[in-house]
Amino acid sequence: MTNLEKYNKAFTDTFEITEDQLDGLKYQDIDAWDSVGHMSLIAALEDTFDIMMDTDDIIDLNSYEKGKEILGKDDYGVSL
Repeated sequence: MTNLEKYNKAFTDTFEITEDQLDGLKYQDIDAWDSVGHMSLIAALEDTFDIMMDTDDIIDLNSYEKGKEILGKDDYGVSL
């Protein structure tokens, strides 16, 4: 499984959505992505990629696309 597939799986499993809903998905666009869902997503991403995210990055991760950008930073080194 590629890193992008793992990333997508974290979103689809956490929010119980399909992959076709990922593009353009933003915080609070769906009921499942509330504050509790957000922390569940962060936990899933940290577990999946064996990383510990910075508080600022956790707050900044407000969309599917932004998450890719954040995880690609040198701090995490996750190539998506």
